[in-house]
Amino acid sequence: MAKPKYRQIADDFRARIVSGDLEVGAWLPTEARLQEQYGVSRNTVRDATALLVNEGLIERLPGRTGGMRVREKVTLIFHAHRAEMPSPWAETDAWRSEVKQQGYEAAQEFRLTIEVLPPDLARRLQVESESAAALRRCVRYVNGEPSSVQDTYYPMDLVEAVPELLSPRDIPQGTTRLLSERGYPQVAYYDEYAARMPTPEEATLLRLQPGTPVLHYIRTGYTADRPIRVSITPFAGDRNRIVSTHGDADIIARFRPEEAHE
Repeated sequence: MAKPKYRQIADDFRARIVSGDLEVGAWLPTEARLQEQYGVSRNTVRDATALLVNEGLIERLPGRTGGMRVREKVTLIFHAHRAEMPSPWAETDAWRSEVKQQGYEAAQEFRLTIEVLPPDLARRLQVESESAAALRRCVRYVNGEPSSVQDTYYPMDLVEAVPELLSPRDIPQGTTRLLSERGYPQVAYYDEYAARMPTPEEATLLRLQPGTPVLHYIRTGYTADRPIRVSITPFAGDRNRIVSTHGDADIIARFRPEEAHE
């Protein structure tokens, strides 16, 4: 059974983009030109280009021209198994070091607020429902494009013991190292993953095209005595890949040298 025409058109351009025939920044023909070239309606052309937009391969520029061009596709690999763990090659906070090690530029924007914990987060932190918590929001950018939004909640008794957590700015060594230095080393993590559609706020912060999902990641960090923080991170689904390795890291590094930084 033949593919619908819009999928055939999308397949043609996808192949040209992946092969490098159409390079980053190259302009696609106008909608009128594509209609003529493929002998299809305007709606068929729009359905085809919508597929490519949702896959992150092209971008539609605003304005009367409505031009479309090949988009730079940067995919950050998030190593879940080593995220935030002590590492000899990490010079700054763990996320920034991860981005740098993959050859990209990292930037972060911070915001600090005091919030009332919803019941599900209070249960994770084992505190009374509607307790107050410090919320550190970090919008993270890779090569200038928003990649993820991390909201981390810290119970107020911990904040009183480590007041630096109230800083609305970047903590150079990262909060995980800061807490360890102050006597709160996190020795265990519980991670949860789900794919879902973004909230309107997330779609705006991450500049997501319509139909693009997020990878919803929740990490609860524990000392030997208690849970001390919950981090909630929606990753832009078209710009991130999560990997996890298990077993003998030396064997994996032998066949995948890029995984040698363990």
